[in-house]
Amino acid sequence: MPLGVRIFLVYFLFVGLTGYFVLSTVMDEIRPGVRQSTEETLVDTANLLAEILRDDVKNGTLGQSRLPELLRAYGARSPQADIWGVRKNAVNHRIYVTDVHGIVLLDSAGQALGQDYSRWNDVYLTLHGKYGARSSRENSDDPDSSVMYVAAPIRDGETIIGVVSVSKPNRTLQPYIERSQRRLAWLGAGLIVLGLLVGGLLSWWLSGALRRLTRYAQAVSEGQRAELPRYRGGELAQLATAVERMRVQLEGKAYVERYVHTLTHELKSPLAAIRGAAELLEGEMPGEQRARFVGNIAGESQRLQQLVERLLNLAQVEQRQGLEERVRVPLRELVDALLQANLARLGGHPLENLIGADAQVLGEPFLLRQALGNLLDNALDFTPAGGLLRFSASRQGQAWRLSLYNQGPSIPDYALERLTERFYSLPRPGSGRKSTGLGLNFVAEVAALHGGELRIGNVEGGVEAVLLLPAA
Repeated sequence: MPLGVRIFLVYFLFVGLTGYFVLSTVMDEIRPGVRQSTEETLVDTANLLAEILRDDVKNGTLGQSRLPELLRAYGARSPQADIWGVRKNAVNHRIYVTDVHGIVLLDSAGQALGQDYSRWNDVYLTLHGKYGARSSRENSDDPDSSVMYVAAPIRDGETIIGVVSVSKPNRTLQPYIERSQRRLAWLGAGLIVLGLLVGGLLSWWLSGALRRLTRYAQAVSEGQRAELPRYRGGELAQLATAVERMRVQLEGKAYVERYVHTLTHELKSPLAAIRGAAELLEGEMPGEQRARFVGNIAGESQRLQQLVERLLNLAQVEQRQGLEERVRVPLRELVDALLQANLARLGGHPLENLIGADAQVLGEPFLLRQALGNLLDNALDFTPAGGLLRFSASRQGQAWRLSLYNQGPSIPDYALERLTERFYSLPRPGSGRKSTGLGLNFVAEVAALHGGELRIGNVEGGVEAVLLLPAA
């Protein structure tokens, strides 16, 4: 199972269970919370009525007062109130007053006048100087029929002379409880879904970051050129840096061993030629023959120098995983500068630079100049005196097709697939000597570093080398 999926499943389990328990706990607290708030309001109402009724209860004039009429009018009112989306069309308080013995003196519902309520907790506790409250069911088989009663003492000084109770059916609170539960359920579900979405995105991002680092490590292990993934700080950036440092150290050791072996093999031939010529020069010989051996030593020395220089250039390019800079490079100006620097060698060749001024590529100018220089050197080696050299460029999708044509003999079929191999070279037509075999390999590496490629093939009347480079 992928790491990202495992992380998401753990996150899903944690967020899901946490959200469920928190949501269920809060949902369970809504009902008692609403009832507690209502009870607090009933306490205030009961104490207010206790003060209003004190004189009438003390003087025994409660029945002759206007209060019974007012309570009947109060019970008949229709508020038509819209309370946070819940419609309230009737008042629901029931108010009754008892004397010091618990006998009902006044009942807003007209049900219990004259009855003994001294045994009900709200009246009983209040008459004994305690907080009086009770919750009783109107229907013993229906838990939703419970009614909340809160009482307050009517005092004459410090003496309790009666009790006033205010009640409210719990069923009238149910719409508010259900509304709060619905809103909380939607909000809780939304937060859980949002949390899971964030967890999914986090898992996807982490998995993607690790996949990029894994692909980079696999590409490096297979000897492919790959760009190190970039991360903004944190453990992933440290891991990427550590992997890159390990790659450089391990690859550097293998690279040095390979190049030492290759360089040793390639140096044998010119060193043997120099040593042989030097030994022959120690004896007596005609001046013409001596000059020829001295020329051989100079030629082989130059070949050694070219071999070392090109190996160093190739090593620098092969060790890179990306370009050090990526800027707009005008191809016509680049080719003009290259031709100007090689005027001495180009004296006997007609030149054509057909590259338009709009031809621009994205790349590193120094490397592109070196690559074109190697292509030009190779073309000059195989172009007979008076042969044409022509640079041209054409747009090909998101790339520029830069070509160098040179008149001359065709490349043998057996050599076409091996031209970019390291140290592979064909004999030069004029001298029969081979080059270092590193020039075209260097060009191919530079093209790959730019995200392009090198193609070499035979065309009518000569050979064409093509560089495909990303357009600017």
